[in-house]
Amino acid sequence: MGHVNLPPSKRSFRQWRLLDLISAAFFGIVILFFLLVFTPLGDSLAASGRQSLLMSGGDPMQRQRLVTVVELGQHPQPIDACPADAVDHMPCEDPRRNSQLSREMNFYRERHCPLPEDTPLCLIPPPGGYKIPVEWPESLHKIWHDNMPHNKIAERKGHQGWMKLEGPFFIFPGGGTMFPDGAVQYIEKLGQYIPISGGNLRTALDMGCGVASFGGYLLNEGIITMSFAPRDSHKSQIQFALERGVPAFVAMLGTRRLPFPAFSFDLVHCSRCLIPFTAYNATYFIEVDRLLRPGGYLVISGPPVEWANQDKEWADLQAVARALCYELIAVDGNTAVWKKPAAGSCLPNQNEFGLELCKEADDPSDAWYYKLKKCVSRMSSVKGELAVGQIPKWPDRVKKAPSRAMVMKNGIDVFEADTKRWERRVAYYKNSLNLKLGSSAVRNVMDMNAFFGGFAAALKSDPVWVMNVVPARKPSTLSVIYDRGLIGAYHDWCEPFSTYPRSYDFIHVTGIESLIKHPGSGKSRCNLVDLMVEMDRMLRPEGTVLVRDSPEAIDKVARIARAVRWTAAIHQKEPESNGREKILVATKNFWKLPSASH
Repeated sequence: MGHVNLPPSKRSFRQWRLLDLISAAFFGIVILFFLLVFTPLGDSLAASGRQSLLMSGGDPMQRQRLVTVVELGQHPQPIDACPADAVDHMPCEDPRRNSQLSREMNFYRERHCPLPEDTPLCLIPPPGGYKIPVEWPESLHKIWHDNMPHNKIAERKGHQGWMKLEGPFFIFPGGGTMFPDGAVQYIEKLGQYIPISGGNLRTALDMGCGVASFGGYLLNEGIITMSFAPRDSHKSQIQFALERGVPAFVAMLGTRRLPFPAFSFDLVHCSRCLIPFTAYNATYFIEVDRLLRPGGYLVISGPPVEWANQDKEWADLQAVARALCYELIAVDGNTAVWKKPAAGSCLPNQNEFGLELCKEADDPSDAWYYKLKKCVSRMSSVKGELAVGQIPKWPDRVKKAPSRAMVMKNGIDVFEADTKRWERRVAYYKNSLNLKLGSSAVRNVMDMNAFFGGFAAALKSDPVWVMNVVPARKPSTLSVIYDRGLIGAYHDWCEPFSTYPRSYDFIHVTGIESLIKHPGSGKSRCNLVDLMVEMDRMLRPEGTVLVRDSPEAIDKVARIARAVRWTAAIHQKEPESNGREKILVATKNFWKLPSASH
């Protein structure tokens, strides 16, 4: 340097300062290198960097290489954990991404999934204080606070009986905005106008359900309710419902049909759900009509029924119902009860909303990413008996082959054979594989490839409920599942499911590879690693997965199971079954993030 040969007296203050800065920077780099290489800080920073990369999707090529290595069983370590702030992550209902979308008809609150290459490949951790959930039926009334430490609903809705914090628990008194004195009294009131008891009504839909106390207490009457609400300002209401052991699902009535088949619900209920039924030429009322079984009941409590300053909205709601020949059975305070005609919705030639019947070719059960229609679904699209009062009562209807089984060739025979097959298989699961099915340790169950719902039907006497998923690219058998008094949804397993992490105690899947392949060509549309990471997200710690498939597919699943931190064992199928299937049973290990374990 130019100043090195100068006499000391000639060196300026600025030059000394420059030398000091260079020396300090050099020694700082050396110390930082030492810390990163030889201390745990380096591991910690690397891990946090990996997690940031994971949650942002990272490099697609690097991600694909990781997927391939995991599929081959060559990944020595488990897949990384996601960051601590991802404990409640729902890929398709991510408020950070969806808030950028259009508000029109609540489009931004519907499902919007990231591309697979932008989806984090990491395992969702539980919250730091997570405990194995309270068992059913006690869970209906109380859950661990630390399993979902979100106090907003308790603070805002406690005075309406939704829930309150008591010591280490959230307590659920059973109330709701329109029934602060409790769901039991409210259901008794509805029983004056609707045949709640006796088995005539079995499947219900609760729109904008809160913490699902209505659906929870209808179970006492033999009615199973699909409760849904969006991921919205009432943080985690569906998560609370599922933790209580009540059937629930994240959904929004926005621009698309709800993912359920036509004429499936014996009862549709809205308690202050604030759905504008008559907006957009009554599009939302038409969707309710598509879902409601002929002869079924519609209950709306709260606005606009006899509500201050909503006279026009209340008049319009009554006019739409009249146009479809619904019978207004009762108006009790702010609660209105209608009955849909058993022959299906009529439609006069002239009506003030300009409503028309859908074309004969329209399939009212098309409901996976299917835009809402401004036409009324035809009953003639379905052959056979459908109406409440004409189909068998519960529980007889679970074994009786419904007319909609004819959706496939020899459907009635296939239905009966499938029912017997699953009775035999479930007996083997319980007696020979020693699974916890039938015990209080298992409450929330999912069947990822449900077909006619035979697996769920075989569990009808157990203290469980089953989310029967019919893959969107497979034969549309979900209507048969509803006709036999069970519930479920359409879904494509190349996308994440609309539920919170840690929703299910037991996940069952037959033919797992078929879920990710094109039905025609057999080519893969997505990969098993992503699917099993999603299964892990939905599964509770210490929960069980059962997979039935070919020996080759089971070997692949076993390799990936190690990478998602499951303990797996492979079993032979029941002796009476034909075919080459094997059965893998896995348990999700209860692990926590290191910082969350203190």
